[in-house]
Amino acid sequence: MRDAWFLYLLECKNGAFYAGITNNLDARYAAHVSGKGAKYTRANPPVKILASKAYPDRSAASVAEAQLKQLPRQQKLTFFI
Repeated sequence: MRDAWFLYLLECKNGAFYAGITNNLDARYAAHVSGKGAKYTRANPPVKILASKAYPDRSAASVAEAQLKQLPRQQKLTFFI
């Protein structure tokens, strides 16, 4: 999907989940791993990408991110199905 935005869910070293959006998933994950991503992932580095989902634009991805963040932890992975 050209010009797509992605909602992604990371598992961090401390076991927590981190959600975000990006238009370049590989580069954003690399930034998180290298300590140049979000403040949270600088303190709690990610160990893997648990899931991702493409959206047609930034607005749609932002809405989905807000919805995902409202869910209890055990329901976050099923959001991507």
